Amino acid sequence: MNIAIVLFPDMEELDFAGPLEVFGMASKVMYKDWRVFTVAQKRVVKGAIGLSVNVDYTFDNAPHADVIVVPGGFGTRPGMENEALIGYIRRAGEAADYVTSVCTGAFLLHRAGFLKGRRATTYWAQRQALADMGDVEVVEQRWVHDGNVVTAAGVSAGIDMALYLVGVIKGPDEARRLQKAIEYDPAPPYAEAATPA
Repeated sequence: MNIAIVLFPDMEELDFAGPLEVFGMASKVMYKDWRVFTVAQKRVVKGAIGLSVNVDYTFDNAPHADVIVVPGGFGTRPGMENEALIGYIRRAGEAADYVTSVCTGAFLLHRAGFLKGRRATTYWAQRQALADMGDVEVVEQRWVHDGNVVTAAGVSAGIDMALYLVGVIKGPDEARRLQKAIEYDPAPPYAEAATPA
């Protein structure tokens, strides 16, 4: 199984690195027939926080993907106008078993046509902006699975989404094994403050 992580300038680093860790660890220790790779318009991409990534493939030479992962970040706004990026997401997604996004990567999925008539989620502060794009039911959930499209809320939710998808493909017990392997057991030091009524 081929899993393509789609990158673009000013993507949010954890949006792609979280799923990359989940799927990458799965390919290293559990499923030797899984192959995880990055793909972008250019061979080097710089993220929103400044991380430079040497990309495995460009849009022109990337192999078939069974799963695509589209992160979010500040780069999604200009990304929606980048026909090379949207064109790759559309082509790769139409041939994939699963099309996924993290955070505002949902905007790119919408632009590519994958959210039409579907339920989806995105980063909490951008839910209304996604709803305003039209023809999508935006919900407040950590991840949403509708058909072959799985969208995740912001940043760290991409880890949950990727583990969930491993469970869909390989079964919940396998996802639990992987969750333990990467020692993913969130316990943030500060609970979210209650919102005043």
